[in-house]
Amino acid sequence: MATETQLLNPRHWVKAHADYLYAYTLSRLNDDELAKDLVQETFLAALEKVDRFEGKSTERTWLTAILKNKIIDVYRKKSSGLANAGEKKAEEKQQDFFEEDNGHWTSAHAPQPFGIDNHDPLRGKEFNQILQRCMQKLPVLWMSVFTMKHIDDEATEFICSELKVTQANFWVIIHRAKLNLRACLQKNWI
Repeated sequence: MATETQLLNPRHWVKAHADYLYAYTLSRLNDDELAKDLVQETFLAALEKVDRFEGKSTERTWLTAILKNKIIDVYRKKSSGLANAGEKKAEEKQQDFFEEDNGHWTSAHAPQPFGIDNHDPLRGKEFNQILQRCMQKLPVLWMSVFTMKHIDDEATEFICSELKVTQANFWVIIHRAKLNLRACLQKNWI
């Protein structure tokens, strides 16, 4: 065990990893205070688990894994797997997206080009800020599922297990989240 703990350097964690862990958390939760709290909780949990570090990964990877579990706990607490008023309101907005008789897009909600084909870093930063604001407008469960799937690249089975949703419900949530994000981006980006 002594050699394993020697691989870790807890005295330098804040300097070496705090900014990275904070940015990682902020990109998933978009809550400054919560991000700070979770990074602190991660360092405390890591100190408590220092004897379990096996040295199979880097210090940063190990700390990020601890943090990732804490973020999932936040998703789980916020969403609780139940439909809420925000979801019902978001679902009602989507009723106007498609024509009833043929299922095609209505002309008002048909997808438009985003104009992000060129790789201008400033436009990319602006787009990411707008995307974050749009994601915050999603119901909590939808944002949690979307973030875990498309930002964290988690497996569908893992997401369903952690957030206690069925696979059928998962795909409905992903579809609805994408529709709402697309509509929000078209309104605020184009």
